[in-house]
Amino acid sequence: MTDILKRTALYDDHESMGAKLVEFGGWEMPLSYESGTVAEHRACRESAVVFDVSHLGTVTLRGDEAYDTLQSVLTNDLTKVNPGRAQYTHLLDDEGSVLDDIIIWWRGDDEFDVMPNASNTDRVTSAIGGTDVTASRSILAIQGPEARSLLASISPDAAAVGRFHVAPLTINGVDVVVAGTGYTGEDGVEIAVPNEAASELFQALVHAGVMPAGLGARDTLRREAGLPLHGHELGPGITPLQANLGWVVGWNKPTFRGKDALLAERDAGPRRTLKGFQSSGRQPLRDHAAVIAGGTAVGETSSGNFSPMLGCGIALGFVESGAQVSSGDAVQIAVRGRSLDAHIVPYPFWPPRSS
Repeated sequence: MTDILKRTALYDDHESMGAKLVEFGGWEMPLSYESGTVAEHRACRESAVVFDVSHLGTVTLRGDEAYDTLQSVLTNDLTKVNPGRAQYTHLLDDEGSVLDDIIIWWRGDDEFDVMPNASNTDRVTSAIGGTDVTASRSILAIQGPEARSLLASISPDAAAVGRFHVAPLTINGVDVVVAGTGYTGEDGVEIAVPNEAASELFQALVHAGVMPAGLGARDTLRREAGLPLHGHELGPGITPLQANLGWVVGWNKPTFRGKDALLAERDAGPRRTLKGFQSSGRQPLRDHAAVIAGGTAVGETSSGNFSPMLGCGIALGFVESGAQVSSGDAVQIAVRGRSLDAHIVPYPFWPPRSS
């Protein structure tokens, strides 16, 4: 298996640190380290962790036509931001389904780094052009309430890059790009660093007190934060409106792929919408479990698990728009032959809302 999977420049670091390595999006990636997923999750909520997310794609667009290309293909509106900022956006198909959700790093006037999900890089490149430079760089995500203070011991300039800002910098003589983005619900940054310098930076972060964390914690963290994952809350047959992400759509732009279908859905109303579910006990909720209200199936979970911070099962899932249920209502989630009591709750799940 390992002969056909891609490996990041930090593979040897992961292996030497006892990481459990698994296949993800065609890459061999750390699921967790010896500390375990729950400890890594809690470290991100309480201190700081570093993820190797080099499996994510980077497609560079340069030149006079780059801006117009992104404006005419992707959903969000770049006029909302400026060079030196990052923006979340979607690539749709003609029916309005989300082919991929993407972060754009707008590095300079005509310089963009487009960041697709691992398995969708080729699809995004086909839609917008550009050059796939994924293989030449690593990306480290430093996340948590202490992420900036610990990073500052290595690079005060990197630690100072604001939320959803982007800055080219130098760390220990190496040119990097730092963005105030992440996928955990916590503060932090992501750093694109040349492969040959990735291990040194990764080890420096660990020595500074940042705990390495794997994809297991990344998934439980993003779910607590109510963040969508392509293939679960986004994907074939799922539109931004169904996923409660209409704010990602530049409705006033002249065009973008899938706009006509999305306008029609906006006028008619989406047939289903994404909801949050929280169980009464510690048993994890699961993906693709039926949501039952009043004895009738009204939807299905898209992703579920145990919340390390709340100590109970949580899930995201789609509920039919015609179902007579709303936030606070009791439902049952069918998990492995059992019917688990749960409630519809607002998300994000963490931090919990004050009463």
